[in-house]
Amino acid sequence: MSLIAHISDLHFGAEDPVVAAGLLDDLRTIAPSLVIVSGDLTQRARSSQFRAARRYLDEIPFPRLVVPGNHDVPLYDLARRFFAPLKRYRHFINSQLNPWYQDDKLAVLGLNTARSLTWKSGRISAEQADLIRTRFCHVPHACYKIVVTHHPFIPPPGDAHAGIDLVGGAVLALPIIDECEIDLLLAGHLHHGYTGDVRAYYPATKRSIIVAQAGTAISHRIRHEPNAYNLIRLNDDAITISVRTWTENAFQVSKRLTYRLVDEEWCLASPDDLPQYLTGT
Repeated sequence: MSLIAHISDLHFGAEDPVVAAGLLDDLRTIAPSLVIVSGDLTQRARSSQFRAARRYLDEIPFPRLVVPGNHDVPLYDLARRFFAPLKRYRHFINSQLNPWYQDDKLAVLGLNTARSLTWKSGRISAEQADLIRTRFCHVPHACYKIVVTHHPFIPPPGDAHAGIDLVGGAVLALPIIDECEIDLLLAGHLHHGYTGDVRAYYPATKRSIIVAQAGTAISHRIRHEPNAYNLIRLNDDAITISVRTWTENAFQVSKRLTYRLVDEEWCLASPDDLPQYLTGT
């Protein structure tokens, strides 16, 4: 069993210090196998904000995989934006923009989808699509395979035509994601948490691939829902996604969904279908 804490959109420079401290306490109590941060560590890509983000990450005593977001590219400093967009991110956070994590149960690839030429949109390049194949082609079938981006693959349920800022290059990457038997796609960006099957938006995709979106973990820039993050439990035949939401002075489970593997398909399980060990994250 693996336990992943999926946090996103920290936005240092617009963080809530009380919620930030509460998240650290929650992570230390839960002790996840891996902490994934899906972008927007800063509000305006300033050095002081990256330093604050670096100090915060250093307080998380667990393995981490981090990708940048569009807010980690300078917005108003045009010279830096176009000629060294992620120089500060590389210096303070991670020199690797497409990081890789692997253990005996997990294989996780992070992809930088932030781009200089857009304000908030992002995309997967042809080179990154090839990287998906290169990284995952030799991963054992028994491992869970996960791709992390900042920008989402699918819109929130019911918002397919609402102009949601989805990741560009998805139609290029998804056939390779399909081929490589990726199980999970994790992202942030919208400050809105939800889950679904990628085939609901890309019906040409052959395999069932679960998408998990995380809200903003600690920023006061909330959008119609409180601060939250995802706790993802991976068992041999089940993915359980628990949304842990900030409620006054602590993070607590506000929602839980479990997908069970049935004939190579991830199917949403009802509470009555769940094994006992999955009913009390």
